[in-house]
This record gives sequence, C-alpha cells and structure tokens, in this order.
Amino acid sequence: MAAEKMEFKTEVKELLNLMIHSLYSHKEIFLRELISNASDAIDKARHESLTNREILEACGEWKIKITPDQAAGTLTISDNGIGMTREEVVAELGTIAHSGTREFMQALKDASQKDKPGLIGQFGVGFYSAYMAADSVTVLTRKATEKTTKATRWESTADGTYSIDDATREQPGTDVVLHLRDDDKKYLQEWELRDVIRKYSDYIEHPVVMDITREKEDLADKEKKIKVVEEETLNSRKAIWLKDPSEIKTEEYNDFYKHVAHDYTDPAKVIHYRAEGTSEFTALLYIPQTAPYGILYRDFKIGPMLYVKRVQIMDHCAELIPEYLRFVRGVVDSSDLPLNVSREILQSNRQTGVIKKSVTKKVLDALAEMKKNDGPTYEKLYKEFGRVLKEGIHFDSSRKEEIADLLLFASTKTESGKYTTLSDYVRDMPIAQDAIYYIIGRPDENVLQSPYLEAFRTKGYEVLCLTDDIDDLIMLDLQEYKGKKIKNVIKGDVSLDKTTASEKEAQKGKFEKLLAKFKEQLKDEVKDVRLSGRLTDSASCLVADEGGLDPQMEKMLRSMGQDVPTQKRILEINPGHPVFETMNSMLTSGADEKVQEYIDLLYDQSLLLEGSKIKDPAAFARSVAKLMTGSVRGKDAV
Repeated sequence: MAAEKMEFKTEVKELLNLMIHSLYSHKEIFLRELISNASDAIDKARHESLTNREILEACGEWKIKITPDQAAGTLTISDNGIGMTREEVVAELGTIAHSGTREFMQALKDASQKDKPGLIGQFGVGFYSAYMAADSVTVLTRKATEKTTKATRWESTADGTYSIDDATREQPGTDVVLHLRDDDKKYLQEWELRDVIRKYSDYIEHPVVMDITREKEDLADKEKKIKVVEEETLNSRKAIWLKDPSEIKTEEYNDFYKHVAHDYTDPAKVIHYRAEGTSEFTALLYIPQTAPYGILYRDFKIGPMLYVKRVQIMDHCAELIPEYLRFVRGVVDSSDLPLNVSREILQSNRQTGVIKKSVTKKVLDALAEMKKNDGPTYEKLYKEFGRVLKEGIHFDSSRKEEIADLLLFASTKTESGKYTTLSDYVRDMPIAQDAIYYIIGRPDENVLQSPYLEAFRTKGYEVLCLTDDIDDLIMLDLQEYKGKKIKNVIKGDVSLDKTTASEKEAQKGKFEKLLAKFKEQLKDEVKDVRLSGRLTDSASCLVADEGGLDPQMEKMLRSMGQDVPTQKRILEINPGHPVFETMNSMLTSGADEKVQEYIDLLYDQSLLLEGSKIKDPAAFARSVAKLMTGSVRGKDAV
C-alpha cells in the first residue's frame, strides 16, 4: 500500500500543548511514558502467547531496549511486544484518546468511566509526551500475530498531520524513534538515561536494556585494551511492595525505606498490605523514628510515592494521605489510576479518596497498636510527631476522637517525663468532676506553679498541661471526649471553692463598692471584674471568656502575621486574700488614691502571671518599691 498523508482526528496542536504544559511537570517523563507503553505491549504479547506458541517463538526473550544515537540525534525505544497493524496505527496514533479534546479531558476527570484513557500502554495519550523532547517522531511496528515481516511506519512532526507507509521489521514489536531537539540531546547521554530510568522505571517487570561500550583487557594480549559492547540491564526489576510480606526480610524493608525516605536510620514501623475490591492497590508505608527536617514548614513535601502498575508517577502524592500524617513515607501502587494522572485529576478521582481513607485507617491503627503494645517506643515517636498528629483533630472531624485516643499529656498528677491519656484521665476522674481540664503554657514555663491551678489542686482534680502552640485551638475543636466537656482552666467562670451560695452572696455585698472601683478604673483594660472561684492563695488573675482565645494562642497567631483583634480579659479577685480586706478598709476610710495604686499593681501582677507584658514596667517597679518601703516602715502592710 502506498504512503499516505493523513490528518489527526482531534485538535492535536491544542491537546499537545495541554499535555506538555498541564499533564506533565517534568520533561523527562516522556521516557517513562514510552517505556510503560513498551512494557504494556509485551504484557499483551505474553498473554496472547499463552494460547499461541508461535508468538513466543517469534518475539523471543521479553525486553525493552533503549538505543541512543549521538550522530543521528535520535533516541529509540524498542520492544518485542504485541505490535500494531496499519489499521491499529491509524486508530491508536491518529486519534488521541479516541475523542476530542474536551471529551478527553472530561474522561480523565471521570473516575467511574470504564474506558478511561491514560491507562498504561494506551497509545494516543502517553505516546504524545514524546513531543516534549522531540520535534519529530517515527514509529516502526509489526503485529506479533502476523507471520510476515510486513510492518508499518508512522511519522509526524505534530503539525496536525502524519504520514503512514508500509515497511519491514524482522521481529514483532515496535520501535519509537525520537528526533530530539538540540536542547534535549542530553537524553542521549548514558548517565542521564540511567538516572531517568532508575527514577521512574526501576520497578518495571521487564528488563530495560541498553548497549554499553566498555574497555576490557584483550585476552590475546593483556597489555592491550579493547572496546566491547555489552547489553546491560538498567532497571532493578525488584518491586518489593509487590512481594508477599512473609517473603521479605526486615533488612530488605529497612533498605528500601532508606532509599525512599533518604534516611540513615531504620523505620519505627512498617505497614505493608494489599487492598482488593472496589479499588485495587498495594501500599508499603513507613513511620520514621525521627521527624523529617522541615516537617512544620509550609513547603514540606507530603505523601508517599505514587506508582501505577510499577511505573512511578509522583515522588510525593499529597492526595493519598492527610496532612496530619505527613511524616509517613513509602509507596502506593495502584492498578486503577491513569498513568498520566495530574494532581487536578487526583483531587476529583474517586479511587484517590478510597486509597486515602484506607491508608489513613491503616496508619492510625498501627499507631494505636504501638501505643497499646509498645508504650516506650510510642512515647519516643509521639515526641517527634505528636505536634503534627494533633492537627488531625482540627482537619479531620470524622476521626477526631480516634486521633484523641493517640494523644499523650503531661498533667498535674503525672511524674516528670511520664504521660497520661484522655482515656486514663476520664477513668480516674472523681465522681463529682464533670469536665476535663487543661492549662496552656510555654515549654520553658513551669505551668504546675500557675495560680490558675490552685483550686483544682485543692479539689484533687487532674489538669492536663499542654505546651504546643496549637493546643488551645485543638482542644477547642475537640470540645469533648467520651461525653465529658473539655475546658481551659483560664477560661470561663470556674467555681471549685467550698463557698456556699449564701456565702458568695455575702461576699458580693461586702466587696460591692471595691468591685465597682476596680471596674471603673480598669474599664479600658478588662471586660469585667468578679470574685474568683478558682483562686485559693493568689490575689488575682486574668481569665478569658469561655469561647475566647488563650493568651498563648493569641501570641502564636500574631507571630504568624494574623490580624487578631484585642480581646479584653476578665479580672478575677480572690475574696479570701487579705489584700482585699485591706483595700476595702482603705476605701471605707477614704484612701482612694492608695486604692487606685493597688488596683493598678494587682492588674499588672495578673498580666505577669498570664505571661503578658505590662504597659508601664517603670511605674510597676516604682509601686512595688513604694510598697516594700511602706512595709518596712510598718505602713500599709499587706
């Protein structure tokens, strides 16, 4: 049949531009695509050979060969797979994904469509990535079921047309010849080809080979060196995640972890399983012993490597794991996702959601098992990843109690270096206690000495001591655990003292004028002034509304550049403290100026106790010095 010049059946220029700039972020991926197509062609031929022995005899040993030609500027990817007839070449290479551009893009996004384009080996999608590096492509192919050497040659410069002609090929299979652009001739270098194949196609089942020239000793004359061309396999062909776990040694798991995580230590936990059913995939996941560098930075790369039928698609696939498990490393190999999948497509792909849900459950189950059966190891792990794990309560409301079960806390009842859990806390609560209490502090603070804990300590109530910058936000999201409300000890109105209702009313009457004086003088500084039910020893403290921000959280948000509106606190005074008896007497005797000075002093003291700055340190220092002087002289002693 004579050579023909034909037009593509789709808007090839528009689609090629889309492929190059939207679906492929790295140019070298073209080699991955073509090797994958070759592998799939061999798989088809191997399947046909099960019922047709002649195919196996004609094709020989399965392999994919890479041939760089420096002189011609061409790179050839050859296989001895199923090949194509002339009609199949027109159908497969002349029509991109068997649809127009819009239909093609819609099909990529539609995970439920049975005939999804973009699967491994489907020419017309991955094949056209060749034009990322080549300005012209030639395909020479012969069908494995044909008994003659008749073949078909296809050529195109992607200008909207292609030519097709008869040719010959000694062996069944396909050659894809790329005429590389000058800027892309680095792909003719041995080291570059090795690097790309090792990165993207190392676990392809069939050998990817290339002729390598080496200098060797001449056996006839040992003083001479001769050049010898030997065919060398470039890929390892060892997909450890596809092996049965019972066949894999611990050392193999550890070695592969070090390869994927770029870590020098062994992993803390290995999670290896295969999922079957509505979505088929294999996952080999690792929990590291130590937090990867930069895990709290915004640009930290999240997610396991994504493979589709042993072909690497992404180094880090963030769509397969929640952000609060971003310390997990490993591989997910799917049989259902399309090879040329983009991040946009992953986000709308139903299979992605199935994988993510499964991976999340497996990792959380593994952490729960470790916490239950190997407490010391889990504690070490929690010190590394607890801060990150807590984020799940904020971002994954459906699992927040499951994640809460994994959290560890220091508390007012734990020994130094020891931890409790929410489950243990609730189990040990006194019958009269109706809430879970916590306090926020900086890691360098001794929060156990906080005056906010005085009444809780007197009542024998345990208080969790939290020091991570996000803790208050996390506890606000959690709200309750096992039906018990969770409360910050410096928020809301707490009544833990033993004062009866009638006694409280009497105290309010006694200090009514003094409270009014406090409110008038501090009206620009505080929201309210009230008698405290949480203080037993200290004179006063500042507290926030039930739904307000903890001072530590306010500081963190401001340090991040957030515009946090100033929230006035509530000043609580301890009616049992002698200073207020003194101030009450002063007010009755008309010593208003002295009372005003004491009010400012107590307010500044309360600011210091909550870890905030006072407005006028010099004035505070003068007042303290004046008070000390009066005390020495026996005046105004408190």
